[in-house]
Amino acid sequence: MAQVQQHDDVTQLRHLAEAVGSLRQQVSQRIVGQTEVVDGVLTALLAGGHSLLIGVPGLAKTLLVSTIAEALDLSFNRVQFTPDLMPGDITGTELVEEDPATGRRGFRFVPGPVFANVLLADEINRTPPKTQAALLQAMQEHQVTAAGKTYPLPDPFFVLATQNPIEQEGTYPLPEAQLDRFMLELRVGYPSRDDEEQVVERTTGESAVTIAPVLDSAEIIAIQRLVRRIPVSKGLVRSAVTLARMTRPVDAESPKFIREFVEWGAGPRASQYLVLGAKARAAMDGRPMADLDDVKTVAPAVLRHRIVTNFCVEAEERTSESLVTELVSSAGWDG
Repeated sequence: MAQVQQHDDVTQLRHLAEAVGSLRQQVSQRIVGQTEVVDGVLTALLAGGHSLLIGVPGLAKTLLVSTIAEALDLSFNRVQFTPDLMPGDITGTELVEEDPATGRRGFRFVPGPVFANVLLADEINRTPPKTQAALLQAMQEHQVTAAGKTYPLPDPFFVLATQNPIEQEGTYPLPEAQLDRFMLELRVGYPSRDDEEQVVERTTGESAVTIAPVLDSAEIIAIQRLVRRIPVSKGLVRSAVTLARMTRPVDAESPKFIREFVEWGAGPRASQYLVLGAKARAAMDGRPMADLDDVKTVAPAVLRHRIVTNFCVEAEERTSESLVTELVSSAGWDG
């Protein structure tokens, strides 16, 4: 029976690799370049995680998210985060409703935009912590509690948030508890000259692009289960846990530069996401087993937003990303 399941999984992995290729092709009709970001979003989606996209304005972060949702045939809602946004504006509110037949009044819950397969939290750091916290339960438990009653969210459910790194006035830094719920932090950079010329040509013409759905919600749920069934060796699990523990300055395994520049390191969720991310990357390639190269690939996006650096970092012109790169190298995986 186990052999039948394994054979079926290998067949599904082959189909998944083909579907990922089709997804990339569909997204590329609207999004020029940004292949690493697209692959990062797909990695998180297949692993059942959320993503935080960081980049300056005008880099098509919102368009990328909506295009991926369209290619996956998922329901999509966008919330523009602003200083006056309230928690109920995201999760939903209780309204007083009168029964015309009896005249009795009662409360009726009106679902908010969080009730969608894909929620785009645009400029998430522009709203106060109280409103940011409204997403905590949704992101972790895939449900919302209002007036003592719990409502399940659609399955699958993903939060894709964007953040502008250059405007700090009127923003509220995401608390570490919120950041930890994002599986990956993806950096959206400027396009190359050739890519930018393509963008200008496409966006200043009359042609409109139609995105053909590649996968639906039921198929995505099946793929997420398939990703979790991908085997990993004890050694890979040990290596992922070691890497996460090395980010903690209080841990005996942490190198000297971590103890010098890091205030707080990554928690156990990082170890889980390193392994899940590695499984998702293997699945996207149609491979039946994840390896250390997959862990190395996802490590920067998993770890950089989970490391809290101290004041010495700026003086030495270091960043959390450079620390993660050095950490992977010191773990003996570089090359």
